[in-house]
Amino acid sequence: MTTRDVVFLLIGLITAASAILSVTTRQVVHAALWLVVCLGTLAGCYVVLGAELVALVQVLIYVGAVVVLVLFALMLTRAPIGRQPDLATPLVQRIAAAVLGVATTGLFLAMLVPLVGQDSVTPVSGDTHTVATATFGTWVWPFELLSLLLLAALIGAFAVARVAGAISPRPAPADRGAST
Repeated sequence: MTTRDVVFLLIGLITAASAILSVTTRQVVHAALWLVVCLGTLAGCYVVLGAELVALVQVLIYVGAVVVLVLFALMLTRAPIGRQPDLATPLVQRIAAAVLGVATTGLFLAMLVPLVGQDSVTPVSGDTHTVATATFGTWVWPFELLSLLLLAALIGAFAVARVAGAISPRPAPADRGAST
């Protein structure tokens, strides 16, 4: 094993551990922060593999934008920060989720392990022009639909907070003095 393989393995282990912590923690804010760690170390995996542009996009889009959107939605809806026993997931659902997660991981491994041979992976040109052509040619509509999905999620969080009464307009300064 080379030094690059060892670094990739260590960063991959941190990524996997933080992903598991992100979905198993019971506190929503902690889950968002573990997601930051997971996505940041995934960008580190891209750097080790030599895909610096993809790592930069990972940091800018996912760590910078999506996690900020998640934290903004948490603050907007005033989600509980501490443990809430009335919001706890039943044990049966947690076990079912763990079984489904292990099954999905098994399917991914069954598909990907045969691909990791000596001659199975051929390096492809990863210059910026090729990535830009694919992004703004072939994949432009999925990116646009993703941005609309994120916008709809933000508007939905605002609507839920408004309906639930979590956001109330502040009284004007004259109203405060009149009530005392």
